[in-house]
Amino acid sequence: MASRLSTPLSVPTEDEFDLFTAMAALTDPVRRAIVHEIAQNPGGACSSSDFGVSKSALTRHWRVLREAGIIRQEVDGTRHRNWLRDEELDRRFPGLLTLVLEEHAAQLASDFADPPPSGLG
Repeated sequence: MASRLSTPLSVPTEDEFDLFTAMAALTDPVRRAIVHEIAQNPGGACSSSDFGVSKSALTRHWRVLREAGIIRQEVDGTRHRNWLRDEELDRRFPGLLTLVLEEHAAQLASDFADPPPSGLG
């Protein structure tokens, strides 16, 4: 029986990138966190963090990013290794990924600087 990892993954070519599909993929905060993590640690495995969601939800987030052309995944044994397709994205949509990463970092800094108020006890 063939492994589920032996099936080729659906990945658009650079010419097939769609701006609105990429933007929709990047609107989700979990997917932005995934993109940020890959930018910090290229080639990391999908299982390196759970990002606060279930395994099935995380699998869907990886698929959405891959099918939007944001990331590429390579099978390495029983794992998928992940890289941003930053050069391709920048050629197709100049500055998009840089802007998303900068805004995500700014939001993280703001969240860290202004933690939510603690509950009354």
